[in-house]
Amino acid sequence: MRPYDFAPLYRSTVGFDQIANMMDRVLSNESAKQSYPPYNIEKLTDDSYRISIAVAGFSDTDLNVEVRDKNLIVSARKADEDEDRSYLHRGIATRAFERRFHLADHVQVTGAAHVDGMLHIELERHVPEALKPRRIAISADTKVIEKDVVDANSVN
Repeated sequence: MRPYDFAPLYRSTVGFDQIANMMDRVLSNESAKQSYPPYNIEKLTDDSYRISIAVAGFSDTDLNVEVRDKNLIVSARKADEDEDRSYLHRGIATRAFERRFHLADHVQVTGAAHVDGMLHIELERHVPEALKPRRIAISADTKVIEKDVVDANSVN
C-alpha cells in the first residue's frame, strides 16, 4: 500500500490536524499488524458504546484500563507463575499487550467489567447543552420589520 503524505493538508488548514492525525494512525502499518487480543466495538444506543476484549487467562489484577489524552489504553501483563509448568501444547496466549482506542470529543468511559474471560468497557457520549442543536423561535411581529424599513427610507 502506498503511504499518503498529509503535509499539504497541514499547510493549508487550521484546526483540522486531528483528522490528519487520525488518518495517519489508520493508514500506518503498525495498527494493521496488531491483532491480539481480539475485540468488538458495539453501538448500544445513539450515545452509548461497548468495547469487548477477549482476555482469556488474565485476572482482574493483570488488567489495566486507563484514559489518557483522549486515548483509552487497555494493557495486561501476566505474572510469571508458569515457570514450574511444562506444556506439551500451549495454545492460550497470555502474552502482554497494550491496545489503544482514540476517543472522540465528549466520549467518556463509564465503567468496565471482567466477566467470563471478556473485558467489557462501557462508553457514553455526553454532548454539552451549549453544543446541542437548538430551535430558534420565529416571531410573527411585523413591527420590527416595518421599523427597519422606515428607518431605511428616512436615511435614503
